[in-house]
Amino acid sequence: MPGDEPAPGQGLVASGVTVRFGGVTVLDGAGLDAPPATVTGLIGPDGAGKSTFLDVLAGLRRPSGGTVHLGGADVTSDSAGERARRGLVRALPRPGTFAESGALTVRESVQVAVEIHAMARGTRRRWRRTARRESGAGTGAAADELLARVGIAEHAGRRAGTVPAGVARLLGLARALAAEPAVLLLDEPLAGLPVPESRSLEVLLRDLAAEGPAVLLAEPDLEPVMGVCDVLHVLDHGRVVVSGPPALVRSDPRAGDARPGTAARSLPDRGGARSPDGARSGVR
Repeated sequence: MPGDEPAPGQGLVASGVTVRFGGVTVLDGAGLDAPPATVTGLIGPDGAGKSTFLDVLAGLRRPSGGTVHLGGADVTSDSAGERARRGLVRALPRPGTFAESGALTVRESVQVAVEIHAMARGTRRRWRRTARRESGAGTGAAADELLARVGIAEHAGRRAGTVPAGVARLLGLARALAAEPAVLLLDEPLAGLPVPESRSLEVLLRDLAAEGPAVLLAEPDLEPVMGVCDVLHVLDHGRVVVSGPPALVRSDPRAGDARPGTAARSLPDRGGARSPDGARSGVR
């Protein structure tokens, strides 16, 4: 039903996104909405198309069909850089080749990100929570604040390319936050984190969303995101098969492989949640 498609508005909205690689359809009319001040989850097993969907949303891959709206504007044809200037930021799981070369410490890697984004916003604009960005001390203070916020301040002096994978993901998050994003994309930020660090990250993401940005995270399983996400979209075989509040999605049979201990199977259309063609009742 046309009225059931997400309507372009604030935040991030994707509708009817299709991606084909040769004769293989990776995304088949997928859609989701990630409103401001909300933590949204994109959930699905490996191979469901999550990373490809994030690539499309970030502007790194042009879809075969469908649209992407950011802040109410159609950005389907915009490059990744153009979307970034509109406030869409994707946190990278590694700090990047420059940092990995051994030239930068964790603190320096974030400080460079602060400086780059401050320059992009205008040389006279100040970092939101720190002193002047014009001085090295100003960007250093901003970097220290971001490292403390994501919980890796103790790694500030280590070479960025030598930190464990979990720390590297948090470093990528700190660098992304330097851009003061309006929409933040995260690819499996909770994977592999010990429980205390995972819980701390959940609190951070909810606090961040409370400040106004839309937060969209992709994870393979439902359970790790039950306490952090406000709404979930389950992706299976390239289609969003069910969307809604976490508790209702977990109880829906169509959640399938996103629930631990369930085997792959075909996903029938049932009442109570949105079906693959966009029709829905009860759960969104």
